[in-house]
Amino acid sequence: MLITSVVVYLLVTIGIGLLAARRVHSAKDYLVAGRSLPLYMNVATVFATWFGAETVLSVSATFAKDGLGGIPGDPFGAAACLVIAALLFARLFYRMNLLTIGDFYKLRYGKGVEVLTSVAITLSYLGWTSAQMTALGLVIHVLSGGALALNDAILLGAGVVMVYTLFGGMWSVAFTDLFQAVVILVGLTLVAVLVGDMAGGPAKVIAQASAEGKLQFFPSDSAGWWAMAGAFFAFAFGSIPQQDVFQRMTSAKDEKTAVRGTIIGGLLYFCFAFVPIFIGYAALVAFPELVQLFADEDPRVIQRILPDLVLGKMPLWAQVMFFGALLSAILSTASGALLAPTAIFTENVLRPFVPRMGDRQFLLTLRLVLVSFAAGALLFALNSKSTMYEMVQNAYNVTLAGAFVPLVAGAYWKRANTQGALLSIVLGIGTWLLAGQVAPDALVPANLLGLMASIIGMVLGTLAPTLIRHRGESIEAAVRQGQAALHAAAHGRGHAATAHPDKPHRH
Repeated sequence: MLITSVVVYLLVTIGIGLLAARRVHSAKDYLVAGRSLPLYMNVATVFATWFGAETVLSVSATFAKDGLGGIPGDPFGAAACLVIAALLFARLFYRMNLLTIGDFYKLRYGKGVEVLTSVAITLSYLGWTSAQMTALGLVIHVLSGGALALNDAILLGAGVVMVYTLFGGMWSVAFTDLFQAVVILVGLTLVAVLVGDMAGGPAKVIAQASAEGKLQFFPSDSAGWWAMAGAFFAFAFGSIPQQDVFQRMTSAKDEKTAVRGTIIGGLLYFCFAFVPIFIGYAALVAFPELVQLFADEDPRVIQRILPDLVLGKMPLWAQVMFFGALLSAILSTASGALLAPTAIFTENVLRPFVPRMGDRQFLLTLRLVLVSFAAGALLFALNSKSTMYEMVQNAYNVTLAGAFVPLVAGAYWKRANTQGALLSIVLGIGTWLLAGQVAPDALVPANLLGLMASIIGMVLGTLAPTLIRHRGESIEAAVRQGQAALHAAAHGRGHAATAHPDKPHRH
């Protein structure tokens, strides 16, 4: 019955995604759903895309092992990212009428910076996408009772996600996210009530967590503070210059919806992330023998706490609800994690070298790149021994060191120029990589050293004598062109100048 329910659920999800694909008629439809999502769908895409496998399986297990002090990045940093992005960038991105976040770097700094930042952003998705594929494979492996090997299960799960994302793009993501968000909210709430009762009630679970120091968030020494800062900033700042965040904001029907939807989705995510955390710890209270999973040499094994609990201790209805919610969380995040790097790599890495590519060719290229990226993420997933939480955190370090500072400076510092952006990227990523190799256990985390170097590079490069000519435009000019494009589109004259890659920019 459980296997049948899961198969039916996967088929329904694929069906919804393929039906949504009928709305795709252009690259704008494929990448940002035609900028037409109402508030409730915008909230659902923000929440469901961020509420992924690491939230349900890895963050909950990490809390059970290390307490709140072990999860400063997610949900705290992740939720902070969405609120900051909404307040500082949602209106700006919407007014600029961009197709990808890479277009921002192209407008402000020119093609060189566009390609460098877009490559960094694309690479950062390998870890995140791989985490979702690993989780999907783990679920299928567990449900099969081990009959299907983990690697084979990962391949099968990746194929399911790829099918509906491949054809429908952001429209498929939006409609499946809405369906999956409902399943997540209902399913995990019911399971939390059941597990809480098994553990003696929420009051007992919270009291035991407090007694064991699990609710202590702030560290007691300087090393702990630096480690917490590194994890928090990786999520809070490193995930802002990401295509999936950009897509969800700019898929809204207007800029007011973009701001509200992202904030509401972020706050909903933060609040509901504690539900699987509660379930995971309540499971240990009710069944202390599960703690033996922490002793396994493979750190990924602790992620089996909830699946093992549900399969071994819960009635069938709870199993159906839990695995339905879990699959929803994984599928919604995985689809976005496939579409985002596909969009930015095709638009901002490939297209600058093929400027005359038509819209139909562009759509075909997008789908070919999506398949290629899925294959790369699969290889990463099949060979990684990291937990999903670690894979996601490491992914955001790339953009924290190489893309965040040029984004903020480009938006809010009028003097920021191409030379400063290039030096910021080179120093930021170079310092992060070097520090990680030379002194991986240093007091100050490598990602924070990279962030500091990126800031220094931007300031020095911008204020130093000009050796590299500025190839971008002012932020005011970029916004004016974006508004002109929106105005032209509203009057039926099609897509215009700035954001559409078919049109060259004037420098």
